[in-house]
Amino acid sequence: MKGVERPHDGDDWCGLTAERLPVAEALEWSVRPDCGAQVLFTGTVRDHADGRTGVTGIDYEAYEEQVEVRLRAIAAEARVRWPEIGRVALLHRVGRLALGEVSVVVVVSTPHRAEAFAAARYCIDTLKSTVPIWKRERWAGGAGWATDARDVTEVGAGGAAGGGGGG
Repeated sequence: MKGVERPHDGDDWCGLTAERLPVAEALEWSVRPDCGAQVLFTGTVRDHADGRTGVTGIDYEAYEEQVEVRLRAIAAEARVRWPEIGRVALLHRVGRLALGEVSVVVVVSTPHRAEAFAAARYCIDTLKSTVPIWKRERWAGGAGWATDARDVTEVGAGGAAGGGGGG
């Protein structure tokens, strides 16, 4: 697995990497002359989780062969729901991450802010429910799989229509 490089063509940037995510580059890449709104969402490792305090880091694992395929399906479905989307970046990290490190980046650009916010929310919520990436939390007393784990569903199978879900 290598880093996630900016695409040479096309308007979707999807990828999985064990390297630091290019947050600023993804936001810069999303800018187009026809898009006045860019929404950036980053998920970072925090010091607590559902029912757990003192989290010191997270180890992310993925079914690598399916991640990019599913990220691209999310971008495609977002374009069906919001045809005015200019660019979409969906990037996720795997491996051992410390507190404050960025684990996921979603960037959406559209002509206007309402669609950019809605599409970005859809993308992160759908990513969390359809992409086979799992997290194992570490704390002073040990480690364990995240307590908020759920079955992976197919893109468009409901549950991520734009509401709910945490980061």
